[in-house]
Amino acid sequence: MESGVEELMPRLLPVDDCDLAEDFDPTVPPRTPQEYLKRVQIEAARCPDVVVAQIDPQKLRKKQTVNISISGCQPAPEGYSPTLKWQQQQVANFSAVRQSLNKHRNHWRSQHLDSNVAMPKSEDEEGWKKFCLGERVYSEIDALSDNENLGIDYIKVGFPPLLSIVSRMNQATVTSVLEYLISWFGEKKFTPELGRWLYALLACLEKPLLPEAHSLIRQLARRCSEVRVLEENKNEEQISALNLIICLVSRYFDQRDLADEPS
Repeated sequence: MESGVEELMPRLLPVDDCDLAEDFDPTVPPRTPQEYLKRVQIEAARCPDVVVAQIDPQKLRKKQTVNISISGCQPAPEGYSPTLKWQQQQVANFSAVRQSLNKHRNHWRSQHLDSNVAMPKSEDEEGWKKFCLGERVYSEIDALSDNENLGIDYIKVGFPPLLSIVSRMNQATVTSVLEYLISWFGEKKFTPELGRWLYALLACLEKPLLPEAHSLIRQLARRCSEVRVLEENKNEEQISALNLIICLVSRYFDQRDLADEPS
């Protein structure tokens, strides 16, 4: 048995028998290289050939792997599935927007922001939700009061994704804000404010995608397909916006398994 093990697992540091002092004690720190190697040999000889892990089935059952759905998007409602030509045109338009943004990013970044624009810190989730969506949408207030129609209060209606704003956002911030808005969208309805920001953030997202961004946009596309199916009034403008996001995720960012089949 030992010779078989020797053949399968040759020693990396073969040590011939060496003359050691009669008072050699393997329990004390080695004093010479020969004593050190001899001690290693002795310790290795004492190790069992096979070790069996003791597993507690009760603990194993409590820590099962969580299954994550990797299913595709739900089909569009009958009569609302986008054509292939429409999807290809949206991808071309989106590509042009991204190229223009990259080309002029430094210019827009150098533009001064209005005094009322205070961009939240990257880790401020609630701050970014209010910044993008506005207090009216964030707090789910149905309408503005009459005295608020005299001018635009961006604190209440949200700041639009101006180029001077999104050009200042690095990839970490883009990914974080995208995560915040997708998380909010997971339990809320789709709004024009949300749609504009999702489109702008996708336009700022660099390829190749980081793993977290890859997961986020797939989650976004699936959520859009769920909302699209549940749309009671079949608002064409809203369904078109949802179709657009699904189209960009699936066809521009190469998540083809999520794509709508052409009508």
